[in-house]
Amino acid sequence: MVKRSWRIAAPAIVAASALVMSGCGGGGGSSSSGGTQTITFWDTNANAQQSQAWKQVIAAFETANPKIKVKYVSFPIAQSQQKLDTAIASGATPDVALLSTSLIADVAGQNALIPLDDDYAKSSVNGHINSKLVQLVRDSGPGGKLYELPQTTNAAIIWYRTDWFQQKSLQPPTSWDNFYKAASTLTDAGSNKFGFTIRGGAGSIAQVMDAIYAQSGITTFWGPDGKTTINDPKNVAALQKIAALYKKDTPSADVNNDYLKMTAEFDGGSIGMMQHNLGSYPDHLKGLGAGKFAGLTMPPSPSGNYNLVAGWTGGLGVFKSTKHRDAAWKFTEFTSGQQGDTIWNKIVGQIPTNTDSQGEAWVQQNASLAQAIKVLAMPNTTIVNPPTYLPEYSSITKSESEPLWQKVLLGQMTSQQFLDTLAQKLNDAQAKYKSRK
Repeated sequence: MVKRSWRIAAPAIVAASALVMSGCGGGGGSSSSGGTQTITFWDTNANAQQSQAWKQVIAAFETANPKIKVKYVSFPIAQSQQKLDTAIASGATPDVALLSTSLIADVAGQNALIPLDDDYAKSSVNGHINSKLVQLVRDSGPGGKLYELPQTTNAAIIWYRTDWFQQKSLQPPTSWDNFYKAASTLTDAGSNKFGFTIRGGAGSIAQVMDAIYAQSGITTFWGPDGKTTINDPKNVAALQKIAALYKKDTPSADVNNDYLKMTAEFDGGSIGMMQHNLGSYPDHLKGLGAGKFAGLTMPPSPSGNYNLVAGWTGGLGVFKSTKHRDAAWKFTEFTSGQQGDTIWNKIVGQIPTNTDSQGEAWVQQNASLAQAIKVLAMPNTTIVNPPTYLPEYSSITKSESEPLWQKVLLGQMTSQQFLDTLAQKLNDAQAKYKSRK
């Protein structure tokens, strides 16, 4: 998703903790009074901007549904899994919660969520939510069921300096050939200008996956033999090309780059292209100003198909403990309906999953967002779904692999060795996961 600088006021965290620790049932604070139902909604991915968006969605929902009130509880994403697991164990789950595809397997696997397939089939939003994202959610949880109604998603983006490209008469990075040509042409190390900034530090592996699957054209994370495709020869070749940019067309300091350092370089005027996602847009607009940059989804593979590694896809899930199932579903449906989906995504700057929202004027005013939505809808676009459901996935792709990626950049490890090591860990984790099912 967007950069992880989640912040939330201490009272909200205390409120969430108190809610879990109180042991209250009935959906973590559901109540009825005078014909009015109150449902509790947990925002598990809170920051200032997104909290503002949810409060506006809730206000619109309550206006349209005066007999339903929504109690908003928020905490940052770093606490989400622990909060949810504790709530399930203590019987103090909310009525509804924002879930990401990476959380579905854990929460649904504890038998805490209601499958929403029948609700969606009868819903007014049926057929108005991007079908690829609906399938992505089904693939992310047990039994292929719909445990979350998609409400927002993100996409990997190559941001580039339009003014630099114009000065050098370069074509935008709409192909990998254009990308590598621009990285070389824009580099002038003597003037401290580089064509690209590579992410070598925290958060790097997700961007590695975005780049290699987009280039290779491999459409599935698991092959027919049940083994990961991450170390397929095509992915290895793609990674070799990306790694070869380091210190040639990137600054040498990039080996330690996280999001903030990359953005400082790009917005500071020393970088021609950087890879991140749609969430970078406000920072670039503030740092560079309108008209000096643009963003495109990762270029298609040589075969012409777009391979997008699944970005952060979020939506609401309904908990089995709720005493107000109909009200909980109504709120869930509203957030993915055109009005609710538009309110939230317009504020946050991400992709609405509702296809009616995607066609609104505000989307077209953000060219990068509009292009990402267009690519997502193309028949030759495939979403590659990494196994975020694996309990070990986070540690494998962060603390265990980020130092190894730095070794690749420094020439201390080959791309083949790196991807073979990563593949072995993922295959082992997958085998362990299947043995428990």
